[in-house]
Amino acid sequence: MHEARTDTPFKLRAKFKPAGDQPKAIKELLAGLRKGKNFQTLLGVTGSGKTFTVANVIEKLQMPTLVISHNKTLAAQLYSEFREFFPDNRVEYFVSYYDYYQPEAYIPQKDIYIEKDASINDNLDRLRLSATNAILTRRDAVVIASVSCIYNIGSPDEYSHMIIQIERGQKVDRDRLLRDLVMLQYERNDVDFRRSTFRVRGDTVELAPAYSKSALRIGFFGDFVDNIEEIHPITREPLAERNRVEIY
Repeated sequence: MHEARTDTPFKLRAKFKPAGDQPKAIKELLAGLRKGKNFQTLLGVTGSGKTFTVANVIEKLQMPTLVISHNKTLAAQLYSEFREFFPDNRVEYFVSYYDYYQPEAYIPQKDIYIEKDASINDNLDRLRLSATNAILTRRDAVVIASVSCIYNIGSPDEYSHMIIQIERGQKVDRDRLLRDLVMLQYERNDVDFRRSTFRVRGDTVELAPAYSKSALRIGFFGDFVDNIEEIHPITREPLAERNRVEIY
């Protein structure tokens, strides 16, 4: 869950500054981007600081950025590095969520039909949803992806319209809110509180968003939203107060 769209600037945090050929590379890459060049190539051996150079370009350009890697292993490495460079911004990870995938097949020589089979990694699914949420709600988003990002996950317009906005002091019918959560494919479960579920306890609704590690607690006083808190999903300990949130 996140508050209304945030325009936090990119802020690069590193213990070192560009050195050697890096300042020249940063300057030329920026010049090319501002001229509208579609393709530029940054050359450098392993350990020459190409990721740091690109991070400097992102900070100076101040635009949402998609970084595509040819495999999950390198994508994970880049994700870790960019998170260190931009701890105050949204750095997200978008790769295929399959741990195992067997496509449908038929072997005519033996007359054998093989059904499609797949195993989805729940954590990768959450990270994909978090990345989708970030690019719709933040300007300071860097998404690290593998080539699987080329596959369609749905219409951005349709996704952006499937939102529940909750604000402190807002008049909200609690039962209507529960129905709206079900429409967003959340499941009510008062026992097993996990991702994509919500539970109801008196005048309090607790929600575990599909894209977040933390949970959300919405307290009602009659037909009005009395308080909104970000909480730990297991201990229920309050982590932060919110004036407004958008639930995707």
